[in-house]
Amino acid sequence: MSETSPTQSWLNRTVLGVGLTSLFSDWSHETATAVLPAFLAAIGAGPAWLGAIEGIADGLSSFAKLASGHFTDRLKRRKPLAVLGYAVTALATASFAFATHAYQVRSRMRGVRSPVRKALLAADVPPSAYGRAFGFERLMDTMGAIAGPLTALWLLEQTGHSYKKVFLWTLLPGLVAVASFWLLVRERPFSSRPKQSFFVGLRSLPIRFRQLLIGVGIFGAGDFSHSMLILYASRMLAPSYGLARAASLAVALYTLHNAFYAGSAYFSGWLSDRVPQRKVVLASGYALAGFTAILLCTGTHSLWVLTVIFAMAGLYVGTEEALEDSLTAEIVPKEQHGMAFGTLAAVNAVGDFLSSLLVGSLWSAFSVQTAFAASAVLFFAGAALILRLRTPS
Repeated sequence: MSETSPTQSWLNRTVLGVGLTSLFSDWSHETATAVLPAFLAAIGAGPAWLGAIEGIADGLSSFAKLASGHFTDRLKRRKPLAVLGYAVTALATASFAFATHAYQVRSRMRGVRSPVRKALLAADVPPSAYGRAFGFERLMDTMGAIAGPLTALWLLEQTGHSYKKVFLWTLLPGLVAVASFWLLVRERPFSSRPKQSFFVGLRSLPIRFRQLLIGVGIFGAGDFSHSMLILYASRMLAPSYGLARAASLAVALYTLHNAFYAGSAYFSGWLSDRVPQRKVVLASGYALAGFTAILLCTGTHSLWVLTVIFAMAGLYVGTEEALEDSLTAEIVPKEQHGMAFGTLAAVNAVGDFLSSLLVGSLWSAFSVQTAFAASAVLFFAGAALILRLRTPS
């Protein structure tokens, strides 16, 4: 892996701009998400509507990432598409304030900007700094995810539980995100791809990247939603602490999880810039997920063991996200970065759906041990496949 030029700092205006954009955009999104269930209940909509809204949002986001990735590689300028995506998301989120029926709460198209953002980030840092750059972006995004729910709680108290005012407030960080991207992110010239069909574009991606996707997909099939950790902790702590106290402790543990997630995203990226091969760091993160799943199989009722589990879960998810992006940027040519990042996001989205379905079904039909044992097997299998991946050294 080549060394970073001593005259070129990896923390340039583009990295800072992308980081600030992720922070403020997720701050806006998570503020709205925190009050959305209560808002839907207030207008007479139940859990089915929440599931439908979030499910449709995730599905549309996956397709949008694929389409955006394919389309952006054919553009001479990628930046306007990302700016438009952030602006539409900010306005759409704030528009929830005017909804009076559940069907008016439409999905936010957050997927369009993701491949573009990552492609622009990779284009403005040297390959030897991909880990730090993508780790910093994940760090900032997670800080926004922590700030969002806290802001929602504060706003509800200050506004007398006015959901309309909370949704309207999200426009502020949303527009700051748009301005950060527009004013700070630079667009480096690159050789745009000739017009070709979507499937031809997929087939033209490097074989090594397709091998990476297999490892990511196997791991993702076991990578259950971490909201299940909250449910797990609530159930395991209830006999000792009571239902209400157990629920509060589970939320506190999840906050700890997010703090470790934020820190590990940058640290693992930093580490990957200093080892001969990034794949070792990613495989280590996947293996850590396997050990986390093994601890979950114990069905522990110990608060201290649960604290370790939540910390480990935060560590591995931060490593996973930062390193999957870094490896993708490293093994795929810059002119195909849009398609590559879009495809990676789509594979992860399918994995999120399958894993939560798998773990939830096994947990309900058999036991918690069976559910997380299946995850552990998939986690270790993904780690083994990543270690076998041939990457630049």
